[in-house]
Amino acid sequence: MSVFTTVTVEQLRLWLQNYSLGELIDIKGIASGITNTNYFVTTTSGRYVLTLFERNTADELPYFLDLMTHLSDHDIPCPHPVIRNDGASLGELNGKPAALVSCLRGHSIEMPSIRQCEAVGEAIARLHLAGASFPAQMENPRGRKWRSVTAAKVVALLDAEDRAMLENEVALHADLEPDGLPQGVIHADLFRDNVLFDGDALGGIIDFYYACNDALLYDLAITVNDWCTTEEGGLDGARLQALVKAYQAIRPLTDAEHKAWPGMLRLATLRFWLSRLYDMHFPQDGELTYAKDPGHFRRILAQHIKAQDAQTNLVHF
Repeated sequence: MSVFTTVTVEQLRLWLQNYSLGELIDIKGIASGITNTNYFVTTTSGRYVLTLFERNTADELPYFLDLMTHLSDHDIPCPHPVIRNDGASLGELNGKPAALVSCLRGHSIEMPSIRQCEAVGEAIARLHLAGASFPAQMENPRGRKWRSVTAAKVVALLDAEDRAMLENEVALHADLEPDGLPQGVIHADLFRDNVLFDGDALGGIIDFYYACNDALLYDLAITVNDWCTTEEGGLDGARLQALVKAYQAIRPLTDAEHKAWPGMLRLATLRFWLSRLYDMHFPQDGELTYAKDPGHFRRILAQHIKAQDAQTNLVHF
């Protein structure tokens, strides 16, 4: 959700002739996030989000667009791709694959309440159940191979302590892949900036462009690591209990998932520490962009390691 590729009013006006959306009123760049180019687009028929895909190929993108359509049709509050006049949901703009989706109500939040954490837990559980009937498959592009390759690129740039932590975690999770856990469609990036709220009412889940098929528990751990952590990187017990209990009320965790939980928290943290290290040291050119602090996930990982060593995060939900 950044601006790497500039789109002018005239370019967009011409491109919108592929749709039946009326006249263009306004275009505004969205200056958060680090992967794709996004704009708010307002026409005489409504407000939409335009995404130009900076890394994904046109062959990969139908999975994400079809998934959003499937989830929206199953009452999951998420953007619905807008269909072009030729019946497709994907086009090309300025040499990049591009799509329009509906714009949802609400805004992201900085400090979630207990009720908002419950709403997120309920929403991700419902998403996991709805995804069970989605027929397409997408291997997690940020899995074991990606972790190994990315770690090799950044490890020499770290100090001795961080280098040792990174190497230990990559090696640990290379041997502990969660293949035996319940699998399915996951969002894989359900951070606070990807959930919209109107007060305590959840308005929608956005940015499905890391979605894939993987362990459902991994998705829950990614979510908890953002919604339930403190400034110091530890877990906030009240928010954690609220989110996971709400999730379990809809999809109860298996015994295997309970046992895997501490390690899954670490794996989910490692994924985002690695990606932020890479983006900091190998930034992508663009306007209105910023790299997020990798130290945030380094602190979370250190707390998870400490808690697991002391067996204090073996929480029974």
